[in-house]
Amino acid sequence: MKCTLCPRECNTDRTQRTGVCTAPAGLKVARAALHFWEEPCISGTRGSGTVFFGGCPLGCVFCQNREISRLGVGKEISTQRLGEIFLELASQGAHNINLVSPTQYTDLIVEALDGIDLRIPVAVNTGGYEKPDTLEKWRDRAQIFMPDLKCVSSEIGARYMHAPDYFEVALAAIKKMHKLQPEIVLGADGVMQKGLIVRHLVLPGHKDDSLKVLDALNNALPKDGFLLSLMSQFTPTPNCKNYPEINRRITTYEYNRVAEYALKLGFRGFMQERSSAKEEYTPPFDLTGV
Repeated sequence: MKCTLCPRECNTDRTQRTGVCTAPAGLKVARAALHFWEEPCISGTRGSGTVFFGGCPLGCVFCQNREISRLGVGKEISTQRLGEIFLELASQGAHNINLVSPTQYTDLIVEALDGIDLRIPVAVNTGGYEKPDTLEKWRDRAQIFMPDLKCVSSEIGARYMHAPDYFEVALAAIKKMHKLQPEIVLGADGVMQKGLIVRHLVLPGHKDDSLKVLDALNNALPKDGFLLSLMSQFTPTPNCKNYPEINRRITTYEYNRVAEYALKLGFRGFMQERSSAKEEYTPPFDLTGV
C-alpha cells in the first residue's frame, strides 16, 4: 500500500523502499523510557513514558534527533511488542505515553493501542507537519497533543525543513488538534490528562519570525484552549555548519524579546532557561526499553 499519512503524500510503497520520512513499512523504535525533561505538566514527578520512533515527515537541518529521524537508528518491532512497551512504561509509573514522531506509523500505533487496556493518557508529540485526516485517527485514542509551530516564513520552512508550506499545514493541523482536545484538564498533581501544548523553538537570527508565530497562535486559538511552551534550547548540530546563520545558540536578548511578547499577548504556559541548550538533554538512542 502506498503511504499518504503525512502532508508530503509521497505515495511510497514502504514494503519496497523508504519514503521521504525514511521509515520502513513496520514499526521502528529507538528508545522507550521514562523521560524527565518535558514540560512539568507532562513529566510530572514520575516521568513521561517516552517512545522515540524512527523517521520523520520533516527533516529539519537542526534536528537534535537526527540519528533516528534521518540516519535509520532503531529496531523494527511488532505491534504486539509496542503494546507491551506501553504497558511496561505504565507499570514503571509513567504519567503518560509520549509518542515522539509517530505520524509515519499512525495506523500501526493505533492497532497497538486498540489491543491493550492502557489507563494513562497518550500524548502525540510531533513537528506539527500533519494531515487533518491522519490526526482524526487519534480521536478517542490520544488525550494530549504536543505539536511544534516552528515558523511562519515559507523561506525558513523551505531552507531548514524542506517544507515551504510548513506554516499553513502546521497551523491547520494545530487547529484540528484543538478540535480533538479543546480543553486543558490537569490532575490534582498538576499533570495533564487532556489538552494541547504548542511548542515553539526560537531560532538564532529569526526572532522576528517567532513574533509572527505568536501572532498567528493568538489569532487562531483561544488562549484558554492551549498552553504555549516557548523553548530556548536550540543547540547547533554538526549539520548546521552548512547553515552558518544558525550555527550558534540563541542570545539572551533574542529569547527575552520573544518571551516578553508572549507575556504581553497573555499566553499561559512555560518559558525555558537558556541553560536548557545542552546536548545532554537529548537521550541516547541505544534501544533502551525496546
